Amino acid sequence: MKNGTRLRILTTSEHLTDDIANPVQLANDADPAALGDQLGSIERIDLHFPHFTDGRAYSQAYLLRRRLGFKGDLRATGDVLLDQLVQMERTGFSSAVLKEGVDPADAKRQFERFPGFYQ
Repeated sequence: MKNGTRLRILTTSEHLTDDIANPVQLANDADPAALGDQLGSIERIDLHFPHFTDGRAYSQAYLLRRRLGFKGDLRATGDVLLDQLVQMERTGFSSAVLKEGVDPADAKRQFERFPGFYQ
């Protein structure tokens, strides 16, 4: 957990109406270090999961948050599954967009089931 806060869960419509003017969308095969000096001025970076078995966005989130010191919103988009939310939070994501038809209440229950990390 990050200072007692949890991953922010968003519906697709909430994501589309977000007030961030120019979020950066980083392809899941791009090197986060390429953002370099721009990181301090970026409010949000969207990291995409094209398929739930493609975990490259986890590595990008970890690099951005822990090695490159990104302080803004790291948002998971794409094929976001409920059982991946806790791991997303652990690797540095601060928000996640659920696929259409997924109940946000189900997502919040994931964090009730797993209130912390045991490793």
